[in-house]
Amino acid sequence: MSVIEREAMEYDVVIVGGGPAGLSAAIRLKQLDPDLNVVLLEKGSEVGAHILSGAVLDTCGLDALLPDWRKMDAPIKTEVKEDNFYVLGPAGQMRIPNWPMPPFMNNHGKYIVSMANVCRWMAQVAEGLGVEIFPGMSCSQLVYEGERVVGVVAGEFGLGEDGQPGPAYEPGMELRGKYVFLAEGVRGSLSKEVIAKYDLSKGHCPQKFGIGMKEIWEIDPAKHKLGTVTHTMGWPLGSNAGGGSFIYHLENNQVYVGFVVHLNYQNPHLYPYMEFQRFKHHPMVAELLEGGKRVAYGARAISEGGWQSMPKMVAPGVALLGCSVGMVNVPRIKGNHNAMLSGKAAAEAAHDAIKAGREGDELAAYETEVRGGPIGQDLKKVRNVKPLWSKFGLIASLMGGGLDMWLNVIGLTAFGTLKHGKSDAAATGKAKDFKKIDYPRPDGKLSFDRLTNVAFSFTNHDESQPAHLKLKDPSIPIKFTLPEYDEPAQRYCPAGVYEVLGEGAHASFRINFQNCVHCKTCDIKDPAQNINWTTPQGGDGPNYPNM
Repeated sequence: MSVIEREAMEYDVVIVGGGPAGLSAAIRLKQLDPDLNVVLLEKGSEVGAHILSGAVLDTCGLDALLPDWRKMDAPIKTEVKEDNFYVLGPAGQMRIPNWPMPPFMNNHGKYIVSMANVCRWMAQVAEGLGVEIFPGMSCSQLVYEGERVVGVVAGEFGLGEDGQPGPAYEPGMELRGKYVFLAEGVRGSLSKEVIAKYDLSKGHCPQKFGIGMKEIWEIDPAKHKLGTVTHTMGWPLGSNAGGGSFIYHLENNQVYVGFVVHLNYQNPHLYPYMEFQRFKHHPMVAELLEGGKRVAYGARAISEGGWQSMPKMVAPGVALLGCSVGMVNVPRIKGNHNAMLSGKAAAEAAHDAIKAGREGDELAAYETEVRGGPIGQDLKKVRNVKPLWSKFGLIASLMGGGLDMWLNVIGLTAFGTLKHGKSDAAATGKAKDFKKIDYPRPDGKLSFDRLTNVAFSFTNHDESQPAHLKLKDPSIPIKFTLPEYDEPAQRYCPAGVYEVLGEGAHASFRINFQNCVHCKTCDIKDPAQNINWTTPQGGDGPNYPNM
């Protein structure tokens, strides 16, 4: 194909991603200097369309960015009133009291929110300050000059199924900046490229991940308890995998019901989506949901490596923000506050650099602030909980991790800094070494099949475009991962994208990319690392209402 000529637009800072990190960076840049030219590109059909989070929000990031947010009609209304933690068994539960937990684990004073709606509101604030926001603009590639990142290509439309320009082809534009911020969220395709190109993970543990699935339910008003937060661990996962659930009571008699499975599980027969559906049949959960109705569904990978797994965050001309780095505090089940703080820190570093006449260098001041400031302090004191859980299980994590968190309150530690083991892909065991798991059929009332639920994510992709889920070697699923691992893509995908059709010599591998909810689990968990998640054309994917 001949070289594509594109128009170019010049900015001071180009931001990829309309989540809390990217929006915070955009807002802070304009607060510091209203004359800075700032553009934010969002692949969803609107800001918030691809945002999925729990979420109980620690407002410390927002307090630092917009101290007057309480007077700004923010969609942050429901304060946590009750905070419960249970360990579940097959037919009962045991409540773990709150008092043994370190003070920073307390959810009182935090807010139950839809981060999709918080981001929509933050986008309005950013636009009011003069930020240019372009939704429906996938950033499909980086633009380099020598070793420096100078921009991104955005808005390429009209490629045919063969990847060649069709009759309605639009080449997109190059958006160039003195600095480029990548705030794509977990496992972003451009961030992945930057981490590999500049070897940013050298000296750090591999990133660890979970898959988070979430439904919104409207329940019987008599059962609704506004401001109640419940977390569980244990059943149905047991020894098969780490993970747990959340149930948050928000406004309008709605509850967020979510389930997280750590992706370092070994048994390739594990079916995370069906573990979620089975969880809702626990007596405690079923009693809450009976008589209600599910109104939305979605899924998203979660970065869980924390302090040990954060790669170097800067390279010439580019900085990684928020979950592009991995800033989730796993025990607290919170990362949005750190995403906001990272956006603020990156903006301040870029502003100072531009003011000093610099451009295209490494924003070392940003990384220093992240590791030495509030984000680093938040993550460092919980750094051993996840590796303890991975190595020794739930009980050891609760006891040993709890002790270590208490010691960290006074600046000590029982374990130093434990390392994470192999990547989640490499953790997957061979099918012959594990028993298959028999999952009950969904009943259509509390539990649902995947394709029915995907309809409640309001996902859409133009079928005429190339599949954005690309196989490095198309023969591997049938020749390797099927015989060795029983092709786990059939199960770890929470949207039913991957299917094995036929048997033996007639087996084939199908990718239903139209179903993809952009969770990135396939890019993370595939044992052969053969699946590469790339951006589809802009605006495609889920359209989450108030996740």
